[in-house]
Amino acid sequence: MSLENLLFEIVEGVATVTVNRPKAMNALTLETLAELGDVVGKIVNNPEIRVAILTGSGTKAFVAGADIAMMREMTPMQAREMSLRAHRIFAEIEQSAKPFIAAVNGYALGGGCELAMACDIRIATENAKFGQPEINLGILPGFGGTQRLPRLVGKGRALELILTGEMIDASEAFRIGLVNRVVAPGELLAETGQLARKIAVKGQPAVQLCKQAIVNGLEMDIARGCAYEVELFANSFSTADQQEGMAAFLEKRLAVFRDC
Repeated sequence: MSLENLLFEIVEGVATVTVNRPKAMNALTLETLAELGDVVGKIVNNPEIRVAILTGSGTKAFVAGADIAMMREMTPMQAREMSLRAHRIFAEIEQSAKPFIAAVNGYALGGGCELAMACDIRIATENAKFGQPEINLGILPGFGGTQRLPRLVGKGRALELILTGEMIDASEAFRIGLVNRVVAPGELLAETGQLARKIAVKGQPAVQLCKQAIVNGLEMDIARGCAYEVELFANSFSTADQQEGMAAFLEKRLAVFRDC
């Protein structure tokens, strides 16, 4: 797989994808989206990969948005096609059984904020900035921002951010629940890698069932969500990891999961 705009590596079951356009603040082009789609597909279908990290090259930006020069002359049909492509990729990240962690270094604006929100967990540096500034361009978020942001931070805060186009810093993003934790810039990849490895050594059937229960259950009412959990809970008792995990607990030792 030849990549011009991304870096991709796999170490001990953890895949790291880096948007590598630092001179353009890692802005998303159609070519970058196409490469991202290919890489996400590889991650989803590779049984050796248990957790994925998404980040941006350099210290200034995670992804500063979609490339505005590219979008300026788009027709409505071309804009629709770009939006559909991004939605497909981001939905694949969100719906994947494997956890995706966004390591946000610097600006995560527009499509960059939307990419981070498609991930399951977000860790940001102290100098990170988040926002959906599309209103300032005369358009609205088109990569899932109007849907994922209110689900994460609530309707009122999402409307304020989207309608004003204002940026917020990492501490405010943490306060409103947009990010899970904030770390010093030099500690981002170490902290994210440590978290990824902590998840990677768990029994993967249970990890995947947990993500499935939460992501899909959020789209259901509470009664259907709980019924869905019951079925997944029952399924978890069909795995060797369930036997190992409970045996290890009773024997007062660390579990050695076969499917990790």
